[in-house]
Amino acid sequence: MALGKTQTVQSPAGAPFGDRRCRFELAARPDSVARARRLTRKHLSGFALCDDTCDTAALVVSELVTNALVHTVSRQIVCDLTDDPVAGHVRIVVRDEGPGQDGTGPHPHPARSGDEDHGRGLLLVSAVSHAWGAQEEGLGLMVWAELPRSVRAAAA
Repeated sequence: MALGKTQTVQSPAGAPFGDRRCRFELAARPDSVARARRLTRKHLSGFALCDDTCDTAALVVSELVTNALVHTVSRQIVCDLTDDPVAGHVRIVVRDEGPGQDGTGPHPHPARSGDEDHGRGLLLVSAVSHAWGAQEEGLGLMVWAELPRSVRAAAA
């Protein structure tokens, strides 16, 4: 896939979450943040999740993709979305290729007092998520968040 193109992959039928999981790959460039928001809303709406859940997920994806762009030298960012009705949450995973722009691995953390320019996005992710975390994966980082799941009421 050429950089700058978005590839969307749905889980195969019979996978543990069937069609309730999607993955998309983005070129690591600024316009990919808006594309990630749009794809997140599109896929989660297709899972019959309520607008609030879709909007919150789009916000989280936006923050995590932005962090990958700002804090790493990745060429590609991968987003995975999973709607897990059994656990009652939507899981968002954003993977970058690292390493950090200073040559070290990225280590996300919420903003500290006096850290006015960076880290507020992770505070936001923490505030709207049931849980979130990060782990090194190869040279890059996998950052995940779980949001409460709400389903649209069926039309009468």
